[in-house]
Amino acid sequence: MSFITDMFNLEGKTALVAGGAGVIGAMMSRTLLKAGARVIIWSRSRASVDQALEKLTGDAASNDQLTGWQVDTGDEAQVAEGLEQAVTTFSTPDILVNAVGGNLGKAPLIDTDIQQFEQVLHMNLVAGLMIPTKIVAAYWIENNIKGAIINLTSMASYNPLSGVWGYDAAKAGVLNLTVACANEFAPYGIRVNAIAPGFFLGKQNRALLVDQETGEFTDRGKAVIHHTPFGRFGEVDELMGATLFLASSKASSFVTGASIPVDGGYLAHNI
Repeated sequence: MSFITDMFNLEGKTALVAGGAGVIGAMMSRTLLKAGARVIIWSRSRASVDQALEKLTGDAASNDQLTGWQVDTGDEAQVAEGLEQAVTTFSTPDILVNAVGGNLGKAPLIDTDIQQFEQVLHMNLVAGLMIPTKIVAAYWIENNIKGAIINLTSMASYNPLSGVWGYDAAKAGVLNLTVACANEFAPYGIRVNAIAPGFFLGKQNRALLVDQETGEFTDRGKAVIHHTPFGRFGEVDELMGATLFLASSKASSFVTGASIPVDGGYLAHNI
């Protein structure tokens, strides 16, 4: 087991998890904690930070392994301040997880609310990638730190989902910029990869996939299941392995610019 420990142990590492209070972000935080990393959760809401910390405290080996702050990753000044606070409180972060994202509404293109479209773009692409990556990567380059960035792509990064125009555009952009950042930061030893979750029931999509009155799958939910060779939705813990692999500088030292689907075969579906 010493080989496994050596390959995946994150003791001595510090991770910033932007969006760490969400369902997937909290799971990724739990994974990093269990592997020994110090974890700092960022979220726009102080209440959501406190709730996440309460849920994750049992996964921390000590009181000084986990903390969290209210940081709006759509605001450059707040991210810069949050990074400075992280360095002062724990140590220089080695891992950045960009888990901020979500969707607002669903409509035909001709009925799209452009303000809402721009909000979704900002949430997933600007706050969800550009600003935290810009601030943290600049610090790493200046201080010669070979860090790792894990973004969240989506099934929509590869194939558009109907009616969610802003989300489709943003997640396609996240995939594109993951590859672009990997190329730009490689000379500095910084790895940039992504995880592409398939369909996992969460706050953002539950009402779209499951009828809230009957508990039965909606037509969209049935279509997703039909399109997924495993024939079910994912369990959030099934994202742990990909998270740990991409966070480990030993296990994935030569991996950059990759987006790993954890989707039950959704992208492999054929007829």
